[in-house]
Amino acid sequence: MVRENTMEIRKATGDEMLALWEYPDPENASPTAKFFYRSISSGNAVFWAIEHHGELIGELYVFKNIEADPDFADGITTAYLCAFRVREDCRGQGLGTRLIETVLADLKAGGFRRATIGVGPDEERNVKLYRRLGFTTKVKDCRTDPCAMNEHMQPVQEEDTWWLLSKELT
Repeated sequence: MVRENTMEIRKATGDEMLALWEYPDPENASPTAKFFYRSISSGNAVFWAIEHHGELIGELYVFKNIEADPDFADGITTAYLCAFRVREDCRGQGLGTRLIETVLADLKAGGFRRATIGVGPDEERNVKLYRRLGFTTKVKDCRTDPCAMNEHMQPVQEEDTWWLLSKELT
């Protein structure tokens, strides 16, 4: 159980992302972790974390621009939320909702007018959460993950189809 006064939602660093993902440094990280690290370091991505007593228990990444597919993020009006996780023993307490709401408010304040997020149709809890938070427009079906990289630093082709949903930031 997480108590409100011991929990903080904040922007975290690329080094914290590597530690959370259990990589000692960017050189020894997976291609996807290298992509995330480089994107955070360049300012194209923001790593949002939920911290409880100094431990990261939740994460969400915001990509401002996805050159491989601007439907996800165009760098001007639309940003892409991905790799959303809350540690299993901390779920069901509204922490994920607070994290996403904090991120959406920050995006709106930064001039973004729309946010997108990906979800598998069989991920019932996340589909329900995202719809409740206003991600009600299906942009398209996807099989390419523009933030998961193979060994050639190219986006990974997924076996299963998933949805790209969007929400207007009004």
